[in-house]
Amino acid sequence: MVDPPWDLLLTVAFVLTGTSGIWTLVVCPGTGGQAVLHVNHTVMSAAMILMIWVILWDVAVWAQVALFAILTVALLPALRRTSGRARRTDVVGHLALNAAMIWMLAAMPLLMADTHAAGSHTAGHAGHSGAAAALPTAAAPGWAIVVNSLFITACAAGVIWWLLRAAAVREHRLPALGHGLMATGMGTMLLLMPA
Repeated sequence: MVDPPWDLLLTVAFVLTGTSGIWTLVVCPGTGGQAVLHVNHTVMSAAMILMIWVILWDVAVWAQVALFAILTVALLPALRRTSGRARRTDVVGHLALNAAMIWMLAAMPLLMADTHAAGSHTAGHAGHSGAAAALPTAAAPGWAIVVNSLFITACAAGVIWWLLRAAAVREHRLPALGHGLMATGMGTMLLLMPA
């Protein structure tokens, strides 16, 4: 799915975000929504790395969609419990990233119609799909490009938000930088998919 050098750069980024999530869970564990949040980003990091390097069959893709839908529902109570505009914005940002992840998984066949055979694989490294590349190509539908662009914009907004949070809130700098890096990696993946 991702051509060099982006495959290696994104892998490094997601290794860092996954490590940040694990580090935060172990060294400064939160309760409730915070714990779910860091588990969510750790799992998301692993899923992104898998998506870069492994061709996934439909069942694996839809299992991930279900997993991230469950994690999204688990994050929803944090909106009610969280006080303060900045912290609520954090939670909304995480929910937006989960929605972007679900969109990426579900829409991959549409967005990558020109690199994969319809109905065969929905993700994976483009260089490993020679048979699919030999088939006729089709452009992604216009509506899918528009929706994808909205998610890219949401990721870019998340990057800006978490960079500002990292600068302003010293005690939460590492998690904020990790979330910003996750938003950067996800936005980049979404940008590269229809290319």
